[in-house]
Amino acid sequence: MTARIVQTTDLDTCFRLRHQVLVKEQPVPVSQEIDACDTDAVHLLVLQSDTLVGTARIVFDPGTASIGRGGAQPTARRLGLGAALITHAAGVATTEGVTTALFGTQLHALSFYEKLGFQTVGKPYLDAGIKHKDMTRDLT
Repeated sequence: MTARIVQTTDLDTCFRLRHQVLVKEQPVPVSQEIDACDTDAVHLLVLQSDTLVGTARIVFDPGTASIGRGGAQPTARRLGLGAALITHAAGVATTEGVTTALFGTQLHALSFYEKLGFQTVGKPYLDAGIKHKDMTRDLT
């Protein structure tokens, strides 16, 4: 099966998958899952045979793109779709003239993002009660 990644304005679809992954599977409080950044973010969907299997968003600030709020259906994990989604998001950021991608990731996923060219910066911190560390990648 071939997956495709598309930009969407269908926030309800993104929110449904994010709720399933971030709220139901992880201890992210509902009150913290959706925030003010969603309104202006670029939202991406991963579709496999026209079935939604993943999502992420890109929040733009001058010169940077924060990639986050990603998630995938359990059946779509470990198939390379997450890497494809992050690579696609970085490509979208580049077309917008952004030179740096940022990502706040849970500590257990650091090596995944390192393989995609991200480097850790700063100290670990709690986000929604989960230990995270910031990562960055030069897009030039």
